[in-house]
Amino acid sequence: MKNNWKFLSIALAAFIIGMTVNNFAVSDVPSNFKVAVVNVPKVVEASSQVKALKDENKKKNDAFIKFVETANTAVTKEKDANKQKALKNKYEKEIKAKLDANNKAYQTKLAEIDKNISNIISVDARAKGYNLVLAKSSVLMGGDDITDAIIPKVK
Repeated sequence: MKNNWKFLSIALAAFIIGMTVNNFAVSDVPSNFKVAVVNVPKVVEASSQVKALKDENKKKNDAFIKFVETANTAVTKEKDANKQKALKNKYEKEIKAKLDANNKAYQTKLAEIDKNISNIISVDARAKGYNLVLAKSSVLMGGDDITDAIIPKVK
């Protein structure tokens, strides 16, 4: 019986200490701490930079498809098997180089746009006194939605 009281006393003391430590951790959050949420896909969809990048990428893809069709036609027209193989290898290298260059340019421009949008969100949130901005998709509840205020700034 004495062991039960010792165990119960230790458990109670640990619980009280845990609650006290928890209260100190929570109390460090200032009362004016403001959280904003942003619907990032909606902002990206509204961005004129993203639309321009998609249009540019579509044009490059169309030109790339035409190049591949031209290369296939040239390879098919060649009657000599050795020349056809050499021509095929040449076009495969060119296609790979063009594809790599297009992908690299796309990724670079996309990273610049992402940085720009993030900067716009950050500047706007700081101007409005927010301490933290989260993606709306990762928040179940809470936070002020500033998406509609951001969209006109990315257009």
